[in-house]
Amino acid sequence: MQVTLNNVHKSFGAVEVVKGLDLEVRDGEFLVLLGASGSGKTTALRMIAGLETVTSGSVRIGERDVTHVLPKYRDIAMVFQSYALYPHKTVFANIAYPLTVRKRPKAEIEAAVKDVARQVQLDHLLDRLPRQLSGGQRQRVALARAIIRRPAAFLMDEPLSNLDAKLRGHMRAELKHMQHELGITTIYVTHDQVEAMTLAHRVALLDKGVLQQLDTPANIYNRPANLFVAGFIGSPPMNFLEGELKEGRFSSEAGGFSTTNTRSAPRAVAGIRPEDCRVTEPDLGKFAGEVFAIELIGDHSLVTCRCGGASVTVKVDKEFQREIGERVGIGFDDRALHLFDGESGERLG
Repeated sequence: MQVTLNNVHKSFGAVEVVKGLDLEVRDGEFLVLLGASGSGKTTALRMIAGLETVTSGSVRIGERDVTHVLPKYRDIAMVFQSYALYPHKTVFANIAYPLTVRKRPKAEIEAAVKDVARQVQLDHLLDRLPRQLSGGQRQRVALARAIIRRPAAFLMDEPLSNLDAKLRGHMRAELKHMQHELGITTIYVTHDQVEAMTLAHRVALLDKGVLQQLDTPANIYNRPANLFVAGFIGSPPMNFLEGELKEGRFSSEAGGFSTTNTRSAPRAVAGIRPEDCRVTEPDLGKFAGEVFAIELIGDHSLVTCRCGGASVTVKVDKEFQREIGERVGIGFDDRALHLFDGESGERLG
């Protein structure tokens, strides 16, 4: 079911934490609210759930305005970071709880629990208590309890953050497949850009309560709307060079080069991702610098170069060999260049 936020504001006293948020989550979509701590993403989710009141604006689920509707009447299921399981109840009883409180027939509950438990690979653990389960298994119990209701929307608040890295990767794949199979609208909060990029149909990136960009992971990565988005998405982060853009030529301390962008900006920022850069001979690059550090990561190396007053990171082959202090050129394809206005931070073209 579609979820719509229209010009939603939220203030705690004099502090405004969500500022005019407009968001339309499509029916069956997996949308990720991404942002650093304090960006307003969890507050936005809690307003959709009804756990926080809306200062102004409206929240709709389907055709229904639920802005002032109690959480239990919104037909949503929420999965928390802490799992929020009943420690004294078995896995079966935890999963069955939403149907039990609705006084559904016993046979219906049993069939539904077994079906959902099979989907999340818990059918052999139904008699256990939460303390007898691993973190990943407990998270699956919380997911099963949400799924069994077949709600209008799932709301998930950093549900994988308590898991180790290997299990997080496994659960990401599980979640993505499960959401695809169920087709239920899902709004997922995280600060982890890897989770956002791998899970989402679309990502809504927030900063200080303001929506910075709402788009597919590919578009957010390939065409960031502003400097904040460009710097937030990508690991290692995008390289930035400050300079001037005049009639298609960018000039900076590191050097100058021609671009296909014909706009002019007295303060401009050129952005190039490390994976789009290459190390060349000094006279063959767009600009030159000196090798400052080489880090072997495993399947690749990262080379940091000092170019004028800027530091530029280049992702290279693991076999890369150069000397610290050696003069090198930095090259890149023109299509990989991102240009931003240094005053507003907005993308130039």
